[in-house]
Amino acid sequence: MKIGRLLVVSSLAILCACSSGKKAYERGDYYEAVMKSIGRLRKDGDNSKSTETLKNAYPLAVEFFETQANNEIASNSAFKWKNAIQSYNAINQMYEEIRQCPACMKIVKNPVNHYADLGPLKEKAADESYKAGIEALMKGNRNDARRAYFNFVDAQNFVPGFKDVVEYLDKAKFEATLKVVVEQIPVPARYNLSGGFFQDNVEQYLHNNYPDQAFIKFYTPKEAEAMKLAQVDQILRIQFDDFSVGNSVLKEKEETVTKDSVKVGEVKVDGKTIPAYNTVKAKLTTYRKEIISNGLLSMVVVDAKTKGVLSHRKFNGEYVWVSQWAKFNGDERALSDQQLAICKQKELQPPVNQDLFLEFTKPIYNQLIPALKSFYQTYQ
Repeated sequence: MKIGRLLVVSSLAILCACSSGKKAYERGDYYEAVMKSIGRLRKDGDNSKSTETLKNAYPLAVEFFETQANNEIASNSAFKWKNAIQSYNAINQMYEEIRQCPACMKIVKNPVNHYADLGPLKEKAADESYKAGIEALMKGNRNDARRAYFNFVDAQNFVPGFKDVVEYLDKAKFEATLKVVVEQIPVPARYNLSGGFFQDNVEQYLHNNYPDQAFIKFYTPKEAEAMKLAQVDQILRIQFDDFSVGNSVLKEKEETVTKDSVKVGEVKVDGKTIPAYNTVKAKLTTYRKEIISNGLLSMVVVDAKTKGVLSHRKFNGEYVWVSQWAKFNGDERALSDQQLAICKQKELQPPVNQDLFLEFTKPIYNQLIPALKSFYQTYQ
């Protein structure tokens, strides 16, 4: 029986709706059998299968966890007090669930709890977790510091404020955290353009998606300098290697368009007036102006100690602004509705270069963010 799943009551509640717990009982999973039968009895207090399952499984589940707790306490396990508490918590969880089920209280009249035993055990569990945290922290590497942090978390949960655990929590968290200085190289001033909006979005992503509880921390160079950050693990450099803004291309297309069977007038035939049809034509000149902007962004991750390159990626982006208009000579009836609509359009003024710059950085951002996420997911 896996202790890790024993207290996941919410997931078991889903199973309770369609099971009496009998199958769990038959395979020896007494805790699950108890929880499932309780769930069914809350919906149907007279369910015979669940009644029988709870009656048989509950004493066996209590015996199992009490034996497991006693065996842990008698062992030399590194976390025997913590494991014993987990077993007693399982018994206490069954106790609370039964007390909240009137039909269950008729079947198990005196449910067992071990709340009185938890106090002394928590002191010992806090001490063993605290000592394990100190031992791990002394090894001086990030992975062991992370293990130390979770041991200190356990100690704090067992006994809040145990010894100087709060101080060690902060120390372990700092030692376990990958510290990355983000250098976003600004666009050279000679281009009279600003990449600030792009850079702000990158920084916002890094800060929002790697919060304080994560084991990755990103700093701007100013932040690292202000806090005198002595230990830096990586340097993330992001810069535009090349870009071009506002390249104009004008395309002109001239064609003769015709349309058959167009009424052009009326004629008399045998004294009758009938419509006259003919082919009409027009000379159509279509203009398409494109303003092309593109760029290349480089992302480099460097090990701050060895100066070795851990990752080097490049991302392209392009934005094409388009204005279309047309003119014609001849019979407008030769034109389609779409052609006529374009003839009514005028040449538009293109956006300013700064806006064009921002537009081509959008697809670059959409490539950069998944790349950052993929690279740093192994450090979380």
